[in-house]
Amino acid sequence: MYSVTFLPDNRIITVDESASLLDAAEQAGVHINRLCGGDGVCGRCKVIVNSGDVWAEATMHLSREEVQAGYVLACRCYPRGDVVIEVPAASRLEGKPKPTSEDTLRFSATRVLIGEEGSYPHAPLSRKVSLPLPPPCLEDNLADYDRLARELRRETPIPVLQIGLAQLRQLPALMREHNWQVTATLGLRGGTEEVVQVEGGDTSARNYGVAVDIGTTTVVAHLIDLSSAETLGRQATYNSQISYGEDIITRIIFARTKEKLAQISAAVVDDINNLIAGMAEQAGIVVNDITFVLCAGNTTMTHLLLGIDPAAIRLEPYIPAASAVPVVRAAEVGVKINPRGLLGCVPSPACYVGGDVVAGVLVSGMAQSPEPSLLIDVGTNAEIVAGNADWLVCCSASAGPTFEGGGIACGMRAMPGAIERLSIRKGGQGIAYSVIGEGSPRGLCGSGLMDTVAELLRNGIIDRGGKIVARGQRVRDGEDGREFVLVEASRTADNRDIVITEADLANFIRSKGAIYHAAECLLESMGLGFDDAQNIYISGGFGNYLDIRKAILIGLLPDLPIERFQFIGNGSLQGAKMVLLSREAQQEAETIAGRMTYIELSTNARFMNEYTSALFLPHTDIERFPSVRLALSHIQEEVA
Repeated sequence: MYSVTFLPDNRIITVDESASLLDAAEQAGVHINRLCGGDGVCGRCKVIVNSGDVWAEATMHLSREEVQAGYVLACRCYPRGDVVIEVPAASRLEGKPKPTSEDTLRFSATRVLIGEEGSYPHAPLSRKVSLPLPPPCLEDNLADYDRLARELRRETPIPVLQIGLAQLRQLPALMREHNWQVTATLGLRGGTEEVVQVEGGDTSARNYGVAVDIGTTTVVAHLIDLSSAETLGRQATYNSQISYGEDIITRIIFARTKEKLAQISAAVVDDINNLIAGMAEQAGIVVNDITFVLCAGNTTMTHLLLGIDPAAIRLEPYIPAASAVPVVRAAEVGVKINPRGLLGCVPSPACYVGGDVVAGVLVSGMAQSPEPSLLIDVGTNAEIVAGNADWLVCCSASAGPTFEGGGIACGMRAMPGAIERLSIRKGGQGIAYSVIGEGSPRGLCGSGLMDTVAELLRNGIIDRGGKIVARGQRVRDGEDGREFVLVEASRTADNRDIVITEADLANFIRSKGAIYHAAECLLESMGLGFDDAQNIYISGGFGNYLDIRKAILIGLLPDLPIERFQFIGNGSLQGAKMVLLSREAQQEAETIAGRMTYIELSTNARFMNEYTSALFLPHTDIERFPSVRLALSHIQEEVA
């Protein structure tokens, strides 16, 4: 057994020689970037061996200078004695940081769509009913539970009612101790109303629920007063499953054993529990008064939350264990609310189109509109829905991790230090940018990357094929072809130049092309084109920060009038909130999921054959983008 010390954390762990440094870091609670899941492919887990003996596999991801400086890939390096390892800032995942209040707002924008001002009536999935029960007598000698059921049905229609043994056992004493004044908590489980708990006295004013968006990158939660529909708290954090892989495929691979599945499930459950506890403390409520948690996420996130083996999702023919999972006890999952409280998930129509997208469709209202609309959730696995009140089709496009900063030399997730906005002055010599957290920049997140590509194209620094054609002091030759220096090392947090390379540009073009062409093929499957889409809804955390004009400029979105585009914010969270607060919205979500027909693009010959046409800026056929053709005409004039 060998001792491994991680700096600057000063955490020490003992492992045997079969454990990699990445395994040791995981056990020590040191979170290292592992975009590829520890397969030695991404090169993001670079660490420095300060002292001690190790055995490391050869890799192309380290330069000669880095090897001489003691760098190794943590996933491909094994201790052969006691070692001291330094983890550079660029290789860290920042552990489980709580986003700042500004970040919380970034992830949690919603609007009210329930009650008098909304589309659905206020009728929460969990409700409390206060009852003054008539005491039994010889003329009214119903059993205690039958008496409770009768009075409940007098208050509200309940076709099917059930109660658990634990509640039934306490019912006789409880009713008599409180002089027949009780409050029953009713939770909806499928078509059945369950008596979740019975309390003495009137506690109907204390009934709370939590809506949760389980994203691949972030987990966002809202604490809601179920009686008034008022939002009492908002919190967000990074999904701790990132420690086991940044995308869903690497997480599925990680969860290949029962032990690993339990481990990755516990990570997100802990996140949810921490968010719930934090919101409850801030709102001054008792966690025991939270009776329902409603989650929305992609199909893999739902499986991992519930501890369901997701292995078949990544293997042909791509089948999930369940599309609509039943409502369960939150305690079965490990979520800490009322011990008998319930947990449900928005249903998923397909393995790669999840409940988060169903929630977004619910929020947009497109499933009830006579006009064809398009919903695009931009991300690593872009999910797209087209349809109206008569039909709904959906697909997913594997855009890769580009929009999360993966596959980009200086890419990173949207976290403090990431450039999220960038503009280039004419001539390419003056660059302005904004950084999340307002400190020194460390890299580019998705929105900053898109801005950068658009600005390079607009200024003639790159051509439509993504090649750097300009000359100047910011242009140089690098390991991945030519590169353009965005921020000099003296101005960055890591004292390294922030650059964009031709390889980065190629990766970005492939990602944006996949999304554009997938949306095009989805509409064409119904005999329609982009011009027929009267509304284009943009959802997801990354979507909130899209500049529509720049997205059109680079060919991510179609060249349509700006007024057709609508941001719906965090559609996943907002939809979860609607379902939690309205039984009619819950029924509509189930209907939407059942109506959606999934189109598998990997077997679509046209998608595979014509995908390359979208691998230009904005497209091979510039006539599809008349506004872009006009905007770029000045470059041709200047060259002429």
